[in-house]
Amino acid sequence: MKKQSATSAETSKHIPIDQELTEQCIDSTSDDDLLQLIFDHLSKKLSVDYRNEYETVMSWNSSIQAIYMIWALEAEVNKDGYSQFYFNSSGPFYTHLPEALRRVGATQFADLTERANKVFEIEKTTILQDDFINGCSESDKDDPLDPFDTEFYALYQSENLEQIQVEYIRNHKKEFIDS
Repeated sequence: MKKQSATSAETSKHIPIDQELTEQCIDSTSDDDLLQLIFDHLSKKLSVDYRNEYETVMSWNSSIQAIYMIWALEAEVNKDGYSQFYFNSSGPFYTHLPEALRRVGATQFADLTERANKVFEIEKTTILQDDFINGCSESDKDDPLDPFDTEFYALYQSENLEQIQVEYIRNHKKEFIDS
């Protein structure tokens, strides 16, 4: 995630803000920069304050949705875990994420997220009440989603989520270009 943020400004140089994303642009972007390029391009299509983020993302084709949702999941889980993901603006995507992860070929991450979703659905009222009563720092100590965070980080050893997405984009680049 830190790498993604650090390279954002550099990658943005590949596509001026008013330019379309083309096959040539995807082909000429290194694997290390490709996800950032796609995310920066998609971010330009959202309102500055992310109002209507869910509606906007859901209006995109399923390949673009998948990359955006996976990016949001990774950013939030790497920052502060699944709880961060569920309770931030990206949370409404949680029901779509297992399918998005499977679409790109990240089956282990899909299975993990599906299990985390089930716990979230059962525990969300309790987690919200604990946050309200004790504050976020107290409730984090007994967060039922913590084991999923640990498993998420460990999965990177067996399933390279970034490379899976890069390969998916390269194999489906026509779905990512502006027509």
